[in-house]
Amino acid sequence: MQNRIVGTTMPVLEFALDPNDAIISEAGELSWMSANVQMTTHTQHGGGGGIFGAIKRVAGGGSLFMTEYRAVGGTGEVAFATRVPGHIVPVEVSQGMQYMVHRHGFLCATSAIELGVGFQQSLGAGVFGGDGFVLQKISGQGIAWLELSGELIIKDLAPNQTLFVHPGHVGAFQGSVGFQIQRMPGIRNMIFGGDGIFLAALTGPGRVWLQTLPISKLAHQIQEYLPKERGAQTAEAGVLGGIVGSVLKGM
Repeated sequence: MQNRIVGTTMPVLEFALDPNDAIISEAGELSWMSANVQMTTHTQHGGGGGIFGAIKRVAGGGSLFMTEYRAVGGTGEVAFATRVPGHIVPVEVSQGMQYMVHRHGFLCATSAIELGVGFQQSLGAGVFGGDGFVLQKISGQGIAWLELSGELIIKDLAPNQTLFVHPGHVGAFQGSVGFQIQRMPGIRNMIFGGDGIFLAALTGPGRVWLQTLPISKLAHQIQEYLPKERGAQTAEAGVLGGIVGSVLKGM
């Protein structure tokens, strides 16, 4: 099996599969494949776990279904592209080397990789879409490819060295890194600082990948340019019409 990452702004990961080689991904990640690649979608994969493994994936922010892409009868090609501008990062996973990645950060992996919930904490309604903050845990044996959005900053933390990060900028980190969510210090900072009310504390030793374009921030910026729902427009028009009518009536 060979692979290459093509492109920089919107990269794509291409695999040249030898006969019977397989790659797994969550359902819906495929970009293109050759005709002799066989797709099999189910709730489990080569890493095992059955329905309980699927439930753990969903709890970790992943999909209930996984898809295996296997080359049959010869060499095959399969490719996965990023959804937003960013980077594709390969990581080697083993018994003593596990990873935590943001809830949408898993792109694909070799067949013995397992996904589960690594961290989950409610941060209140309206924060991260009301779903709280979730990290997926990547374990097993093999190679996983992560999708991180925006530019990529790598920090190698020394033992007991702590880095405070806006939660949305946490892309991934090694399992040896300690992680917890803390409230922003100071009431004024929380209310008027404009940086939210929570920070992620990452404590070494281990490597941390930071992303500069959190999906939550991107969605928030785009939202104000989207057309409003007709119901909301009708309600606003009714309120405005009532105000204008009252003014005219009093004239």
